[in-house]
Amino acid sequence: MTTQPLNQPSRYVCLLPSAMICVLIISPFANAQWPQWGGPNRNFIVPDTSLNTTWPADGPKELWSKPIGDGYATISVAQNMLFTMHRQDEHEIVLALDPDTGDTKWQYTYAAPLFKKLDRGFGVGPRSSPLIIGDLVFTVGITAKLHALNLRTGKVVWSHDMMKEFNANKLMWGYAASPIAFKDTIILPVGGKGYGVMAFRQKTGEVVWSNLDIKSSYASPLLIDVDGQQQVVIPMTDEIVAVDPTNGKLLWRHPHKTSYNVNASMPLWGKDNILFVSSAYNTGSRALKLSQTGGKTTVNELWHHSKMQIHFGSAIRVKDYIYASTGGNGPTFFACVNAKTGKMAFRKRGLFGKAQLLQVGDKFLILDEDGQLVLVSATPDEVIIHAKAGVLQRIAWTVPTLVGRKLYIRDRKTIRALALESL
Repeated sequence: MTTQPLNQPSRYVCLLPSAMICVLIISPFANAQWPQWGGPNRNFIVPDTSLNTTWPADGPKELWSKPIGDGYATISVAQNMLFTMHRQDEHEIVLALDPDTGDTKWQYTYAAPLFKKLDRGFGVGPRSSPLIIGDLVFTVGITAKLHALNLRTGKVVWSHDMMKEFNANKLMWGYAASPIAFKDTIILPVGGKGYGVMAFRQKTGEVVWSNLDIKSSYASPLLIDVDGQQQVVIPMTDEIVAVDPTNGKLLWRHPHKTSYNVNASMPLWGKDNILFVSSAYNTGSRALKLSQTGGKTTVNELWHHSKMQIHFGSAIRVKDYIYASTGGNGPTFFACVNAKTGKMAFRKRGLFGKAQLLQVGDKFLILDEDGQLVLVSATPDEVIIHAKAGVLQRIAWTVPTLVGRKLYIRDRKTIRALALESL
């Protein structure tokens, strides 16, 4: 592990995607957990303000590290267990680990041969993140095999092969959406005719509803509340759709087309009813103002431009501003945009590679694709680097997971655990 201590804060901004799985100890939370993609509230935000801005000269303390197979699935945490997925040869593996040691508590392995259309250039490991509800762990692999596993034993409770059963869309880079919970169901984009979006009973796997003749893309669904009405918003191949989570009824749709039908970043919802959507591939970002009366939703596009193009990572909104790593396969920037007007506050290049970020209190923890971890403060006016360290070595595209005083990170070869100090 290489590090670069910073005794004096640099006025730059850094974002870091994830590579191996790391654990950073930050500040304690009662009953802390990270049960799904994006954390407890699916927004990548931890309301903790006690991060120490100074790291040791050799970087944060390593608690443990563990070899792992290919994949980008994030680490979910519940009931003192870690859950993630990886791939070895023609099989996918769901892992349950001890958070203190990294020891394997159980693993479930199943055959997942790749289909011909799948592009292998960016890895063939799972991209979807486990969802934990009660005593069940829900996972989806790159070939759209959906499993519900017993949390303590790893035994299969039920499963669906969504490509065979529902003609799930065979995406170029494989299935990637992370499931979301609603009442006693989980909801997923699937993509087959009549199966564009589906809800499954959590306990049994029964299909509760399915709807839409529309192909899915890579982005994960988001549950929002529009003036008292709950909606599930999902970026599909060339548009954003919203459905009623109780029955799958289409509530509204809005164009959002990219050059390659790749919408991979989950939308971001604000208390002011502004939905922020962003994609790479020459599309950029747009803000939609939503309102509804009598079950009918009005969608008003406030702005759209290509100055911020989030490929697949996390975006964080702080007051009226949205922070993210922007850029596809070319140059990347750390950027900040006004959610209401679309005006760019800053767009900094060359500070780090493509990155993922968490908001922790009033700071950001950033992990870039080169495996550099950075602690920064950022406002629309300035970015201050407090500390940074090299913590991973291979492509780190996985968003970090923070639980209590521990941060877990991974790349395509390793899981690691680091400890950060609180003030």
